[in-house]
Amino acid sequence: MSSFRSAANRPPLPDAGRQDSSVPPVQKSTGEAPHGKPLALALAALGVVYGDIGTSPLYAVKECFHGAHAMAPTPDNILGVLSLVLWSLFVVVGVKYVLFVMRADNSGEGGIFALLALIRPHASGRTGAALTALAVFGAALLYGDGVITPAISVLSAMEGLSVASTAAEPLVVPGTCAVLVALFLVQKHGTARIGAIFGPVMVLWFAVIAGLGLVAIAQEPAVLAAINPVHAAGFFARNGLHGLVVLGSVVLCITGGEALYADMGHFGRGPIRLSWCAMVMPALALNYFGQGALLLSRPETAFNPFYALVPEVLLYPMVALATAATVIASQAMISGVFSLTQQAVQLGFCPRIRIVNTSAEARGQIYLPGVNTAMLAACLGLVLAFKSSSGLAAAYGIAVTATMAITTLLFFYVAHVLWAWPVWRTIPLMVLFLLFDLSFLGANLLKVADGGWFTLTVAALIMTAMATWRQGKAALGRQFQSMGLPIELFLQSLAAGTPPQRVPGTGAFLSVSPTGTPITLLHHYKHNKALHEQVLLLSIGSADTPFVPAAERVAVTPLEHGFFRITARYGFMQTPSVPEILRLARARGIHADMSDTSFYLGRESLLTSGPSKMMRWRKSLFAFMSRNAWNATTFFGIPPGRVVELGTQVEL
Repeated sequence: MSSFRSAANRPPLPDAGRQDSSVPPVQKSTGEAPHGKPLALALAALGVVYGDIGTSPLYAVKECFHGAHAMAPTPDNILGVLSLVLWSLFVVVGVKYVLFVMRADNSGEGGIFALLALIRPHASGRTGAALTALAVFGAALLYGDGVITPAISVLSAMEGLSVASTAAEPLVVPGTCAVLVALFLVQKHGTARIGAIFGPVMVLWFAVIAGLGLVAIAQEPAVLAAINPVHAAGFFARNGLHGLVVLGSVVLCITGGEALYADMGHFGRGPIRLSWCAMVMPALALNYFGQGALLLSRPETAFNPFYALVPEVLLYPMVALATAATVIASQAMISGVFSLTQQAVQLGFCPRIRIVNTSAEARGQIYLPGVNTAMLAACLGLVLAFKSSSGLAAAYGIAVTATMAITTLLFFYVAHVLWAWPVWRTIPLMVLFLLFDLSFLGANLLKVADGGWFTLTVAALIMTAMATWRQGKAALGRQFQSMGLPIELFLQSLAAGTPPQRVPGTGAFLSVSPTGTPITLLHHYKHNKALHEQVLLLSIGSADTPFVPAAERVAVTPLEHGFFRITARYGFMQTPSVPEILRLARARGIHADMSDTSFYLGRESLLTSGPSKMMRWRKSLFAFMSRNAWNATTFFGIPPGRVVELGTQVEL
């Protein structure tokens, strides 16, 4: 599910604390982990990668046999659902993601925005626009998913209290809210400390759920017949449309599958595959089959078969362990939303937002206060509105299945166009993957009225905002270009007329465009009739790779009359830093330090009466987003006392 759960939740990388270091070994294009650490990375992956999919047994089987769209827990239906669960795990997660999709890495990184950045240089015109729209829609869906995951995961764990004692049932919702508040409040401290215990806790979790399932299977071995896929086919033959509706609940067993791809950049393909094959897949299969075995002998436990597996004396410890596991799953998703937002900012789909680095050693340990507050409010609202994990289940599946289908289409483009795989090799794979993806998506679309509307609404709003920001920035850039002046003409005018007065020090003019004369420079010279001895024209752009090595990050072009053009490029998983840019530029002949440099930034007042073809309401939305964007001074790490802002009005 969380195709973006990658950078923000990771333990430290080797040498990651040095912002000017080259790309770490783990980010090679092979997607492999550093040598000699597969077991340690496989252990870490259990918490970060598999926290979500590992906690799905809490609610996946229950949703198939209990609730508004439930199926009667007859032996044939139980074996059919278990067969669907097993083969979904095997094909969608094991074959699609572990075996194939993880091959499509962007300098070792995965995730839907990383995949888009990989494709963008090779796709243009309508094809490029369509693929970009698909990727942005998938990312927008994951924001809704990122809100639902903490709510449904913690809520499903706390529901174990009502199994232990009916008297504890009124505590489920308040307890869930308390856990969520605590979880979001600790985000400002970073995840490095709590991340250290992710792996061991999830090892315990997988061992326990596997043991519980194994005991139940031993008591009802007939459940193993569900391994035969014939039971899955027979399930649909018997139940028709109702079987398709239940398929929308089966998809809950593969939530978190996208995380395998998203977290490849840190853990590498090898450790993630090792974790999946050695522990996650066997533990999940044993627990799901254990729940099925219990239902075969005691159908009345369908209201919560997961906790029904647990001996009564161990119910409260199991609730505690499940809550810890779901907090880990939620933490990974929250950090993933932070990471996704950072990538969106760098790729030009989101305005600047306040990003706080919470660790000096671990790259990617970030905290976004505004996003954190919004997610907390949304999670609490969902818990109070739906009040049960069953109520949230319908909203949960649409984001997962739609994103999986989008990933399949993007992977097909990479395999066929970038890798030049022949049609006979790519078409069967795409058909197989889409057969599962579109079946799951279609089943979940039947539940739009039951809660799926929430995910679709969130995705539509976020996609509209992303598209508006991107289109508005492009329109703004065209306006600045029409107002600008080629730098050659500006320098010629300096040489032709009376030489301007030059003052000591350095003046740095930030510009979106790496060509032409910055508007701030034109305004400054028009009003002050003076220039610094050294003038830097600084542009900061984003690369279509996750990380740009320090050696390639800054380019310096000497001009005339003490002018220099500095072009800096950062990867979509890096945060630009002007002090770092100046430090790297000094190695290329620029003599400037922060204490002797004045930075000139533009502050635009946008008017919606301009020539842009954007609709009026979208112009107003873009202007609102622009006014509320995080200030460039703080975002780029410029000391406030060295900044001069020059205002201008622009008709959009």
